[in-house]
Parts: sequence; structure tokens; C-alpha cells
Amino acid sequence: MADYYETLEIQKNATPDEVKKAYRKQALKFHPDKNPGDKVAEARFKEISEAYEVLSDEKKRQIYDRHGKAGIDGMAGMGSSQGFSSMDEALRTFMGAFGGGQASDSIFDTLFGGGGGGGGGGSSGRRQGASKRVNITVSFEEAARGVDKELAITNYVTCHACKGKRSASPKGIKRCNRCSGSGQVFEQRGFFSMSMACPECHGEGQTITDPCKECHGAGVAKEKQHVKIHIPGGVDSGMRLKMGGYGDAGQGGGPAGDLYVFIQVEPHKVFERDGDDLLLDLPISFTEAALGSKKDVPSLFNHSCRLSIPEGTQNGKVFRIKSEGMPNVHGHGKGDLLVKIFVETPSKLSAEQIELLKQFSKLESPANLPKRKGFLDKIKDIFSVS
Repeated sequence: MADYYETLEIQKNATPDEVKKAYRKQALKFHPDKNPGDKVAEARFKEISEAYEVLSDEKKRQIYDRHGKAGIDGMAGMGSSQGFSSMDEALRTFMGAFGGGQASDSIFDTLFGGGGGGGGGGSSGRRQGASKRVNITVSFEEAARGVDKELAITNYVTCHACKGKRSASPKGIKRCNRCSGSGQVFEQRGFFSMSMACPECHGEGQTITDPCKECHGAGVAKEKQHVKIHIPGGVDSGMRLKMGGYGDAGQGGGPAGDLYVFIQVEPHKVFERDGDDLLLDLPISFTEAALGSKKDVPSLFNHSCRLSIPEGTQNGKVFRIKSEGMPNVHGHGKGDLLVKIFVETPSKLSAEQIELLKQFSKLESPANLPKRKGFLDKIKDIFSVS
């Protein structure tokens, strides 16, 4: 079987909404009720349902991205490498994907009415516009303080010429002859009599005889727009912002789609991040660690912090400076700044320094070196003779 992303004809970074939209489009095309007796369509329907079953589940999708189909086969309840074993499984996936659709009166309206398109038909013909995704990169400082950005995006907007009515004039809009303007037709299937979107007008109750010359009867047209967004302080790479209504315009009076802004934060030259905490390595000299010292530590917020380093500070010691970390993106205060001490050993010594250190070593007391004493106590048994 082909790669799941190729099966649904989507990119690997597709959003959950894009995954569902792609599945719905193909599921309507290859559904067995639309292709009775067609074994090829039936096999294709199973394939796309299996792909959607995995890619619509965040946990399964992560496993698939790392290990491929072999990883999915190893999960309990996912069956074997033969894919969906029955049409029932594929149909359950189909029902789940269309349950609670955006504007569809029922799954049967969408399936048999010919409206399709992932948004459903129904008597009103309302269809929500497609959602969009954009990526944006911000600096470490911008992520800490928050920033306003302006994005240039190209969306489908309501046609300015016809105001979304699709016709150049009111006379070019005619009542659908097949459904008499109701947008619904009835069909007998076995014991069931079902109401479905009219296949002639796609549930809109009207047909266009004089299409708008600007949008060619689509009701929407492409337009470049500039969108201002506020990125709050505390965002991190991988987070996304949802801007409701900034996607493509809806049709038939349907709502616009949404705009999803995915954040990427550039690394910093000095600081690292651990959640809301900031990490900083501070190099000090041997004498500063032994005698104690005071240091000015840089901050992301245009000031420095005074850090007192007590005498006898050991290499690797971490000091915590409260509320000097990243702000919490949900507004719950700030993290801390964690300063890790790195004691540097001089690489080049003058003759005078060497002499002074030799004198110092003669005055050293084991009591002043507790870690060395503990280490020697642990290993002395290794060298003892039995």
C-alpha cells in the first residue's frame, strides 16, 4: 500500500482539518453506495479509510511518522499489514469522519446529494471556507516579550462584483427546476425514503444562468490580504495560534475558515529554554569561586541581575533567580533564571603564579576538600590487599 500521506494526497505537515477535508473528498468519491459492484472503488475506499484512521489520531500519526506502517502494525487493535479486513471497519471510519459535519443535515445528504466538497450541502447550500496554515519565525527576544506581526496571505474572499451571489444580475439567478427551489429531492433506497441535496443545484435551490464575469460564477475570488497578528510573550516553537474567520470565505452564506499560525522561535546565543525557565552558563575563575564574588548576570528584559557567589562555590552549582525567566504564555507569571557555575582552570600560568600555587598546595587541608575525601574512602577497598 502507498504512503498514507500520498493516499490522501496531502503533505506531511497537513493540519488535522486538512487531513479530514482530504479524506472526506475522496471518501465521497469512492464510497461503495456511489460505486455499486466496483471492486476497484471498494479497495480504494478501504485504503483511504485506513490512512485516515491513522493520520487523524495524533498518537498513531506520531508512531507512523517515526516507524512507518510497521510501527502501526505493532499496535494493539490495528490489525495486520493487510489493512482494514472488512468494509465495516472502513464504513465506521467514514461515519466518524462525517459525524457532526460543518453544515451537513445528514451523512446521506452529503453522500447521495452530489453537494460533496467536504462542507456538506443541505437545503441552504451553506459551506464553510477552507482553513489556512502559515509559518512564522520570531526571535528569542520577541518570543519573550511578545510582538505584533503583519502577514501577507492570499485568500478566497467574497466576490466584490456580485457580493457572493455568483450572478451578474438578479435575472441570472433561476429557481432549480428539479427540486423546485427547495434544494432537496427524495430518493427511495430499499425500505428507506431519504431526503438529500439536489444534485442539479447542489442543495442551493437555484441555478446560475448569467455567471458573474469577475468570479465566473464561483462567488469568491482570490485576493492578497495583510493580516496583523499579536504573538503573546512566552510562545515556544511548535505552538500555533488560531485566528477565527481569517481563512477562505464561505459560500452560500457559510462562515469563513480559520487561519492557523505555526510558531518557530530562533535559538539564542546565550540563553537556553526549559519550559518557562531560562538556563545560563556563567564562567568564573578559580579565585572567584574560592573567595566568593558578585557578578552581573544578563537578562532578557533590558536589565542585569546581581548574583552573589559565596566562597567555596563548586563547579556545576546552580543558582536560581526568581521570575527572570520566560513569561507563561497563558499569563501565569514568569519562570526563573537558572545560572549554572562553570569554574575555569587557567590554561597558562606565569612563573609567579606557579610559585604561589605551589605554596598554596602545601597549605591545603583535606578537610577543605570533602568530595576528594569521600571519593578516596569509596575506592580505598579496591586497592586493599586481602
